Amino acid sequence: MPELPEVETIKNQLIPHLTGRTFKSIKIYDTRPLGNLSEKEFSRRLVGQKITGLSRRGKYILIHLSGGSTLVIHLRMTGSLLWNPVDTEPFTRAEFFFENKDRLVFTDIRRFGTLSFVKETSDITNRLGIDPLNPKFTPQALQKLLSTRKSPVKAVLLQQELIAGIGNMYADEALFASRIHPAKPAQTLSACEIKRLHRAIQDVLHKAIRNKGASVRNYRSPDGRAGRAHEEFCVAHRGGKPCPRCGTSVSRIVIRQRGTYYCPTCQNI
Repeated sequence: MPELPEVETIKNQLIPHLTGRTFKSIKIYDTRPLGNLSEKEFSRRLVGQKITGLSRRGKYILIHLSGGSTLVIHLRMTGSLLWNPVDTEPFTRAEFFFENKDRLVFTDIRRFGTLSFVKETSDITNRLGIDPLNPKFTPQALQKLLSTRKSPVKAVLLQQELIAGIGNMYADEALFASRIHPAKPAQTLSACEIKRLHRAIQDVLHKAIRNKGASVRNYRSPDGRAGRAHEEFCVAHRGGKPCPRCGTSVSRIVIRQRGTYYCPTCQNI
């Protein structure tokens, strides 16, 4: 968290604010997100650079710069990017300033988020699998990814080197929508199940993007508002509550160290 819909929402909201703007100055309050770069080196690489565009790859936000490099932001578990927040934000790690006193504020409670530079975006994209919203993500492509893997299908969906962007809660929602038990071995899914899962993944993600992401915990979009996708979740984070389809209590299990919610009746293994 944030997952693909949240990162897509952030990118979409920032595009009109940032495209064509120039970084005037920055304030770093915590150097941990910078990795091996010093505050001075980070500033040298960024200040004076014009933003030529923004894009998303999996859960990464890519801010493309006029000098040819790209600022890569990964929000990890609790990171947020806020545009011109009115109040002082707790847990602020960095502030980016533009002309007209506009500012972009990076906050992160748990300090796992990262700010880095790459010369080639392939340095990021080559490490990631196919984007589930890419036209090349077809039922056939999904079948190929699953066909040789004995791991639980839930675990496979979370492997970013295979499919980039799906996180824990949206995997739960997609598996519920397709009536597939999250612990079912990936390679045992039938052609019909794979087709249902493919459709469910895209439907769940598109719906969440329309709802501006899910604010299960601390996520906010750049305008400071909470997302509403979680209000329509069927199983994710709803342990003990009735399944909206059959009324059975939603169960929680752990798969590969990830909390997993499902309906034991609708998703019978």
